[in-house]
Amino acid sequence: MEFGLKLDISQKLVMTPQLCQAIAVLQLSSLELAELLEKEVLENPVLEMEESAEAETTAEQSQEPVKDEKPAETKLDEYLEWEAYFNEGVYNGEVAAVEERRSFESMVGGVGSLRDHLELQMHVAAHDDLSEKIGRYLIGCLDDNGYLTISVPEAAAALNVTAGAVEVALALLQSFDPPGVAARDLKECLALQLKYRGVNDPLIWSIINKYLPDVGEGRLRHIAEQLKVTPREIQQAVDFIRTLDPKPGSAFGSGQSSYVTPDITIERVNGSYIIVVNDTQVPRLTINPYYRRVIHDIDADTRKFVEGRLNAAVWLIKSIEQRRRTLYNVAEAIVDLQRGFFDYGPKQLKPLTMKTVADRLGIHESTVSRATSNKYAATPHGLFSLRTFFTSGVSSTEGEALSASTVKQAIRELIAAEPSGQPLSDQAIAQALACTGTTISRRTVTKYREEMGIAASSKRKRY
Repeated sequence: MEFGLKLDISQKLVMTPQLCQAIAVLQLSSLELAELLEKEVLENPVLEMEESAEAETTAEQSQEPVKDEKPAETKLDEYLEWEAYFNEGVYNGEVAAVEERRSFESMVGGVGSLRDHLELQMHVAAHDDLSEKIGRYLIGCLDDNGYLTISVPEAAAALNVTAGAVEVALALLQSFDPPGVAARDLKECLALQLKYRGVNDPLIWSIINKYLPDVGEGRLRHIAEQLKVTPREIQQAVDFIRTLDPKPGSAFGSGQSSYVTPDITIERVNGSYIIVVNDTQVPRLTINPYYRRVIHDIDADTRKFVEGRLNAAVWLIKSIEQRRRTLYNVAEAIVDLQRGFFDYGPKQLKPLTMKTVADRLGIHESTVSRATSNKYAATPHGLFSLRTFFTSGVSSTEGEALSASTVKQAIRELIAAEPSGQPLSDQAIAQALACTGTTISRRTVTKYREEMGIAASSKRKRY
């Protein structure tokens, strides 16, 4: 045991701020990256977005002539010598050579919110100011599905009115469009829709009032025994009940529609595939040439500040270019490894792991994960998330690897072709797949069926 000093040379990865920024830029989608760049342009005076050609011409004419004397070299020469960065712009970005077309979705009027729709009806139908006041308060207490989230006594106490006045306003609100709005539970919602349609069938009313949980569990034979009718009559009544809307307010939104912008476009041209990184949403960044001229005529403190801003700007631009190259390389590897999918469709999707792509490109698996996070690709077969191409798989009896999505598609086709009166059990589906060369267990069939949102055989049976 003794004290002493020892020198040890080792290599380790340090998470510098620049590396953290590069990682963050890589996992952003094109829309998120555009928002980040707008924020960076506001914070960094060195960065600026490219303007139109006329604006650039005017700016160049208004600039003072540059002195002919060659200034002394500084630490920034490696940056300042990049004429493409200072004079012609840093990041051009590959723009897809696709003709811009006017979106048909922009011509369709957006759906107004549920609250606006109901308040307009309340303003017209209310008999007095008190009813309109109570009605507007109740409208504000509806959730996104159109259900009332407050009781009548609570509303009466909050407005300092009688419970009877709240009941009158609630009855008026429940008569509005869409039918079933302002209900306090599912039973009342369905009952309001039956009244709106004028349905007087006692069997349907009995099922709604007493046997909704049994309907959800598919116990139609039990309901038939309790109501002393045939299972076929119960089946017909349940089919009608399922035409009702359990969430009447879900058809209304905030008036804004969400669209997915693909980050990568993959097109088939003459038997080969062309990959284009979609940078149309990302603005082109340039570095203001003004700082190249003034960098030698400023004091030390200002020079240090400009050095930091220039360093941050150049690193950001490098990160954007690195992101584009990584996306292109990952997409190219996916196209090569999933050629069957692009040639013939989703049925030919093969099992693929991120480690396989990472080993092929010589990068880390986490880089592939970040590059495919929240990214979408426009393919000849539709729009798909990049994560769709990475699936687990099973082996067939012939030794061929099948992806989980292929097995799910086979299960979906078997269920679609099954007799409605005798649906296939999970064990029967597993045996049917084994006959086609795909050997999986019953538990795996159950897992895939639940992931696809398909009910069990007892709930799919029809009488």
